Amino acid sequence: FLALKITKVNWQSKLNKAAHHTSDYSSTEAIFRRGQPFNISLNIKTTVQSWDNFTFIASTGPSPAESQQTKVVFTLSEEGASGWSAAQEPREPGCLSFTILSPASAVIGRYKLRLQVLSGNKVFSKVLGQFVLLFNPWCPDDDVYMANERERQEYVLNDSGIIFQGLEKDIQQEAWNYGQFEEDILDISLAILDRSLNHREDPAVDVSNRNNPVYVSRVVSAMVNSNDEKGVVEGKWAGKYRSGTNPLQWSGSVTILRKWHRGRYRPVRYGQCWVFAGVTCTVLRCLGIPTRVITNFNSAHDTNINLSIDKYIDISGKTLHLTEDSVWNFHVWNESWFTRRDLGSFYDGWQVLDATPQEKSKGIYQCGPASIRAIKEGDVNLDYDSPFVFAAVNADCVTWIRHSKKRKERIYSNTRKIGKCISTKAVGTNSRVDVTANYKYPEGSSKERQVYKKALKLLGVRRTGKKPKIRKPKRRFSRAQTPSISGKLILDASPVIGQDILLTLSLRNLISDFKTIKVKLKASAILYTRRPKAEILELYRSIKLGSEEVKEFSFGIPYSQYKNSLMDDRKILVTAVCQIKKGASLLVEKDIVLQDPFLTIKVLGPTVVHQAVNVEVTFTNPLSDEVTDCVLRAEGSGLLKEQLRISVARMAPMESSTVQFEITPYRSGTRQLQVDLVCIHFSDIKGFVTLNVAPA
Repeated sequence: FLALKITKVNWQSKLNKAAHHTSDYSSTEAIFRRGQPFNISLNIKTTVQSWDNFTFIASTGPSPAESQQTKVVFTLSEEGASGWSAAQEPREPGCLSFTILSPASAVIGRYKLRLQVLSGNKVFSKVLGQFVLLFNPWCPDDDVYMANERERQEYVLNDSGIIFQGLEKDIQQEAWNYGQFEEDILDISLAILDRSLNHREDPAVDVSNRNNPVYVSRVVSAMVNSNDEKGVVEGKWAGKYRSGTNPLQWSGSVTILRKWHRGRYRPVRYGQCWVFAGVTCTVLRCLGIPTRVITNFNSAHDTNINLSIDKYIDISGKTLHLTEDSVWNFHVWNESWFTRRDLGSFYDGWQVLDATPQEKSKGIYQCGPASIRAIKEGDVNLDYDSPFVFAAVNADCVTWIRHSKKRKERIYSNTRKIGKCISTKAVGTNSRVDVTANYKYPEGSSKERQVYKKALKLLGVRRTGKKPKIRKPKRRFSRAQTPSISGKLILDASPVIGQDILLTLSLRNLISDFKTIKVKLKASAILYTRRPKAEILELYRSIKLGSEEVKEFSFGIPYSQYKNSLMDDRKILVTAVCQIKKGASLLVEKDIVLQDPFLTIKVLGPTVVHQAVNVEVTFTNPLSDEVTDCVLRAEGSGLLKEQLRISVARMAPMESSTVQFEITPYRSGTRQLQVDLVCIHFSDIKGFVTLNVAPA
């Protein structure tokens, strides 16, 4: 038998991880990026003199095959047909060193590496071990190549970030812990691919497609929601969250992904759009695809894709649910960066992915990747799901007053345009970058109208298997009559939870006549999807306006009136329907987000790897009632291995309280510590602090 004994396999972990930008992964496994060489050394005892007959076999997936590029065979002397190659480094006594190079188009995933040596007619074969191969944004030949190093640091290596929420005129920062390098997250990300419908239907074909970021990202967009294949997160936008976690209480992806994994892949309850986008960002960054989180304010959910969102109200201003269409205060999705070989190089770059289960695509709840170049140019015939994304940022919003079953009136509304302040976190800082211009031409420009008409025309034809089937977009009604009055709702002060809300309705007569205006004011507690959940206030007023006169009417919403109706979103929609006899009606709307009291975080000393430091958190009970059973939670990648929970037994009305806890950083660099006060009496009070952790 061939006298070759391998006493040790050295995967050169530190050297390879530094070269492959995988040092941050909390794993002892060998983790490489495709299209880049890695080194491996073998300690041997042998009597064999000839080294020309070494063959390496790398295989991935349940049924590896050379025809599917999931099994690759390559020798020292020549590059295999697969594009994999190996070279021997200068030999030292008792040690063999090799450099192995995978192609930039290799299938990603966990591989087994086997060595075969032929001597005479005898074959020696040994499994050297396993390694994980990832996408490589540092490699110019990889489809996910990103040329700018600062952008790679942000979109691949940054394990924390900011997700923007709130309103177009009141944009708020929410910290999110992506944690793609934390323990088990790489394993869980690979498990997500293995649990997809595609994998269950045909594992061999599914694994062979994992060389393509278009394919992998689409699978992830389907798997992060639970709707079809028991994916990671179950969505919920109504009712109570007693059988799970309120979506507002999550602060990061790590807890969610581990809960899914440890619970034997039972979907984690519950998520809303920012949760789906946060988890998607974690998984794609973990696999090596540059990804960021995007917020679209005044986001249209156009169920029939006719680029028109019809909203119905009754004469008091109450929302009527006569259509599935809606406009959300904000909606959060992802963009990933890669080339589109399927569409052509014009469509390379950022691609929209949306894991929030809203509409089915090819039979399952998935969305994207849709090229943002295709969205901007109105190329809504291109894969994948570009009509849905185009509508989200471009649809028209039309408001109707329904007087009776037979009579409705299109009402002039001060409602903002769809698709405003499209936002993402800046590279290297927590500031907001507006990326609206990536999605559309300037509002009202001739180019914007041209693109809109092109999209309408393309959406009029839906091709089916046999012959083109014409689907006319729903008839577009004449414009709303412009009223002879204008109006606005003004907040007298920034509203804080626990305090009364003071508002003023200002009305202006635009012409030189005398008129009486009947005003119906309504305030409702809403979700961020703008779906009303509870009525808070209803007022009727008659206001007389002289020629070109301006009148103001002030009113309040007492805390006692809204405290039991307010949803966890802390959002209130105030509407004023202003009707003039024999004249066009006017709808004035105001979205309000109640501010949380601030939570302050102080780190009491320098932050150094493996050195404990105390953190002091101060917060205030915002209510004029005693609160009990609150919990302070803290998390942060590189700072805390698991989420920390501290009970806060009771707080008197308006009382401030201080809690101290200890953290021991385990990774250097810029780190984000997130703190969250959870209480059943009011929605979460959140805060975060950015720390620069020095190496040990």
